[in-house]
Amino acid sequence: MTSDQFEIGNLFRIVKPGLPTPADHRIKLIIDKGAFGSGEHETTASCLEMMERMPEINGSRLLDLGSGTGILAIGALKLGADEAVCVDISPGAIRTCEHNCDLNDLRTRVRLVTGTLASLKGEVFDLVVANIYGDLLLDLADQLVAGVKPGGHLLLSGILWEYNFDVRQAYQRLGCELVENRMLKEFSTLRLKRGD
Repeated sequence: MTSDQFEIGNLFRIVKPGLPTPADHRIKLIIDKGAFGSGEHETTASCLEMMERMPEINGSRLLDLGSGTGILAIGALKLGADEAVCVDISPGAIRTCEHNCDLNDLRTRVRLVTGTLASLKGEVFDLVVANIYGDLLLDLADQLVAGVKPGGHLLLSGILWEYNFDVRQAYQRLGCELVENRMLKEFSTLRLKRGD
């Protein structure tokens, strides 16, 4: 694969707009760069790899906090999620996300919010995906857990190794069960399930 297209996990192929792709089983994510999260970073790849093993995504309503290019929401929607809310503090990132949703014919299933988690005013989701820094995940732990319905899942990444224990402990204290703890080269990804 070239830098114009590359594979992630068992299911995804990331492609720049306008390029032909092989006809195979892989799910094509058309991503035009312009914000963080075009697939090359280990945390983005890790989230996509973990999502493809989550049958709970099918039919879900998800939040992508710190959505960047929107790649994680787009991946989830192509795996069968019903709708996504993408939130980012950067207006430029939200514009890029909207563009990428258009490229993947998903714009009608995505709500875009320029702002923070507080902008959602207490909405609750089946799945929360947050590929942001570990210190932010600690600061937002109460709000993120409250934003997941009982029995729902959190997929948290962007966590440097040194934050991994603290983040795990914070979410477990809030009633979440650790489903998977994946250590990468520098970062880590956690999958948690909120208690019923």
